[in-house]
Amino acid sequence: MNFQTFRIRFSAFACVSTDQVEAAFPGFSRDNYAEWVRHGYLLRLRRGWYAFAEAADVPGVGDYFAGRIYSPSYLSLEYVMARCGLIPESVVQITSATSLKTASFRNAFGEFVYRSVKPELMFGYDAETVGGGLPVLVASPAKALCDFLYLNPRCASAEDLALLRLDEDALEGLFADGSLERTAARFRSRTLAARVALLRETLLP
Repeated sequence: MNFQTFRIRFSAFACVSTDQVEAAFPGFSRDNYAEWVRHGYLLRLRRGWYAFAEAADVPGVGDYFAGRIYSPSYLSLEYVMARCGLIPESVVQITSATSLKTASFRNAFGEFVYRSVKPELMFGYDAETVGGGLPVLVASPAKALCDFLYLNPRCASAEDLALLRLDEDALEGLFADGSLERTAARFRSRTLAARVALLRETLLP
């Protein structure tokens, strides 16, 4: 098979899995991947996943790849907290929550980190699009913060919480509209409930 035929079939997806290719073209030679990567036509995202080189020019495509190469997952934790102004630092890693095991991948589009949560905690996200229509699942600010507090044992004291340098205006908004405490309640976790209460007491006296 030539690359042009391959591109016509799959380029609308920006990336493709070897399973998709084999379903569409039974008997497809895996040697093609190595050759096309060597020529710069494809970029390897992780084992079994490849992106078209031109995808590097698509705004937000890393967010899209995060949900494609390890699914089910949704953007959350520090990455979303930075995006919505809860923390002041920009975040280099693209962080996600997943019901699969914890994992990480590094490729030409960045470092992708996945933190494992129980299947019943896979909620609190909305669908967005990037790059003209590529779908992305993104946690609400309240869910991103709850995921972070739930998964990080270093959030157990007032001193720990102060080190996060959470934006007080953004945090106050989550308490004011009730979204943080409603989201935390769905975790059914005494530890998370205690951390949210400590957050209110410590940062919003």
